[in-house]
Amino acid sequence: MSLPWKIKLMISAYTRIREASFRPDFTINRRLLSLLDPKTPPTPPSSADVSVDPSRDLWFRQYTPTHSTAPATANCAALPAVVYFHGGGFATNSANTVFMDSFARRVANHLRSIVISVNYRLAPEHRCPAQYDDGLDAVKFLDSVEPTHLPLGIDLGQCFIMGDSAGGNLGHHVVTCAGACEFKRVRLRGLIAIQPFFGGEERTESEIRIGNRAPGLSVDRADWYWKAFLPRGSDRNHPAANVFGPNSARFSGSKFPNTLVLIGRSDPLQDWQRKYCEGLKRAGVGVRLAEYPNAFHVSYVFEDLPESSLMLDEIRNFMSQQLKVT
Repeated sequence: MSLPWKIKLMISAYTRIREASFRPDFTINRRLLSLLDPKTPPTPPSSADVSVDPSRDLWFRQYTPTHSTAPATANCAALPAVVYFHGGGFATNSANTVFMDSFARRVANHLRSIVISVNYRLAPEHRCPAQYDDGLDAVKFLDSVEPTHLPLGIDLGQCFIMGDSAGGNLGHHVVTCAGACEFKRVRLRGLIAIQPFFGGEERTESEIRIGNRAPGLSVDRADWYWKAFLPRGSDRNHPAANVFGPNSARFSGSKFPNTLVLIGRSDPLQDWQRKYCEGLKRAGVGVRLAEYPNAFHVSYVFEDLPESSLMLDEIRNFMSQQLKVT
């Protein structure tokens, strides 16, 4: 795989510090890891932070598009809402991490949408299901808060859930739980899962073939994330990881929205992502799958890589199609 030298250097530095920060007992040296996690403040009027529950540091950063070279996905008076959950193995990153902030800003501009980037609690200090609870509560907050506290022009009737990596997993579980909620203003029009983080005890062909050789995420590091995130004593067949596995409850797709899944063929998790698509289809969910031959895990955050823009184009097209359905 040929990558620009700047990206190679960035990935190498990140990997070295991350490996030194993650301990064998599935705890994290947060002080050391902070070297990889520079924060950035909001930049009014294009972005602002909104508190949901200070007691658990649950908040979101909202972004309004400042420009867009893409055609609008809705009329100028009403912009779709994209509730975004960042990746990081449930254990790293935040809504104000520099590269997460940059990616969310790009999403808002490229999709001409208002992005709600949720800052949820992290493992191992807060294990499953804390992240799912935070994600669902953020959506409930959007549904119940006075409209004057939200960006002008946001249309919660055109709401999409989007997540990358662990955020894609989180998005699935939030959408699943949302099916039991009676929302007043929020209408979920689709789920967008960018290289979602799923797994299981079985070793898939792609995990064996790619193993620890690809940039972005190794099989060993994925195993570590699951150990740090799942309830103590659980294995990777826990329903949080293996959503259609042997320990999962019966899944009904009757209230589950159409779903877009983006897969990179240099991602060791790609087979689990395909299994996820197959499980949704068996339940009657409309699934659109897009694969990128040169994409590794987290390719989308690197603006210089062509796959990043291609993925955003695919997301924009998916949203446009969903918004045509009344």
